Amino acid sequence: MAQLGEATSPGAPRPASDARVVGRRGPVGEREREHLEAASRLFPGGAVAGYALPEGERFVVKRGAGAWLEDLSGNRYIDYVCGAGALILGHAHPKVTEAIASQAALGTHFFAGVSEPNVALARVLKEAIPCAERVVYATTGSEATFYAMRMARTYMGRSHILKFEGGYHGNHDYALQSTTPKARSNYPQSQPDTGGIVPGVGDSVLIAPYNDLEVTRRIVAEHRDEIAGIMVEPIQRSITPKPGFLRGLRTIADDFGVLLIFDEVVTGFRLAYGGAQEYFGVTPDLASYGKIMGGGLGLSAVAGRADVIDHSNPARKGDPSLAYVNGTIHGNPLAAAAGLATIEQLCAPGFYEALNAKGAAFRKEIAGVLRRHGMRASVMGDGSIWHVAFTDTVPTSYAEMIEADRARQTAFERLLIRKGIHIFPGVRRFVSAVHGDAEFEPTFRAFDEACRELG
Repeated sequence: MAQLGEATSPGAPRPASDARVVGRRGPVGEREREHLEAASRLFPGGAVAGYALPEGERFVVKRGAGAWLEDLSGNRYIDYVCGAGALILGHAHPKVTEAIASQAALGTHFFAGVSEPNVALARVLKEAIPCAERVVYATTGSEATFYAMRMARTYMGRSHILKFEGGYHGNHDYALQSTTPKARSNYPQSQPDTGGIVPGVGDSVLIAPYNDLEVTRRIVAEHRDEIAGIMVEPIQRSITPKPGFLRGLRTIADDFGVLLIFDEVVTGFRLAYGGAQEYFGVTPDLASYGKIMGGGLGLSAVAGRADVIDHSNPARKGDPSLAYVNGTIHGNPLAAAAGLATIEQLCAPGFYEALNAKGAAFRKEIAGVLRRHGMRASVMGDGSIWHVAFTDTVPTSYAEMIEADRARQTAFERLLIRKGIHIFPGVRRFVSAVHGDAEFEPTFRAFDEACRELG
């Protein structure tokens, strides 16, 4: 078995004498059952967001510590959701919780206020992000991508954004276009992913296949007078870019005079200190950030060229050149303090080399387990991102992803969940800095058992 290193999760709930550590969910207590029943009445589908565990596998979180979650009944789970990737240091890191508590004593909210934490964090962002000449805060990743699109349209004086089939850029109407189509798209026509989108909104969103420079160039050439920007997840969910793909997008954007926008909400501070821009060596005009930069609290940002971002200057109010940005808790000092404390830990020498090596070794090990059982499954991801698709070859586009055996994949994922491996079906997973042998060894056993049970 790959030696992935000891975990360093402070206070992680993993007593060696507890059999549940190896991934067996124990009994559900009365208190937790009451909360689950209340959730089913209070929340649509019993879910507080767009994802939910399968019926029968749901639990109520009592606390998170390190790489583990504990429910109200005392059962423990190895967490690979990691706050949708926000918690690169794991749950309740002492430096982050200390920073939050210290700032809370000074005040939790100053609407539109310049504060010491948000200025300090902006300085760090500018230093870390290759494209960052200016920074503007938001609260969620969805807002950051929405504002980036608005800024691009305003600056360019054009209406269209090109995105890639299967790419997720948040929950707003311009983002939810061809993110989860049931079949290959009719490029460049977009398809809405949700009800409630006003007819015509999707007309300004063009769709291209990820990792296909030829089709992308053709679409941009045909719509050169309409396109304001090309928006892309550098790693699209868990699909990695082919060599030269991101560089090719930079060339296309330059050739046709459009903006290149990276959605680094997930990859920012995840792949490298400078995010995907540093990792892949490509600098966009704008980039959207979130998750890690807020230390697990609500904070996001758009970073990029000053001449583009300055269109959000409040002094432009009343002028058509304004790209309006505003939010009650944009630049929240509590979240900025959490982000600063998190990023400080990421500056430790060798942090990313160790984390990415751990992720690579983890992917190699689970691929070996799947291979030994003759499973038709491929392990995806890069850096500390991982996923498993039930396909013969590693998908390079969304069209290839939807060819996977979804029913078999769902059955396999549910087996893992039952064994105490916290994932959401069909959603990418993460390795954090505090995952180690105490988490990986039972995870590999769970994979082995799930393969044998699935047959």
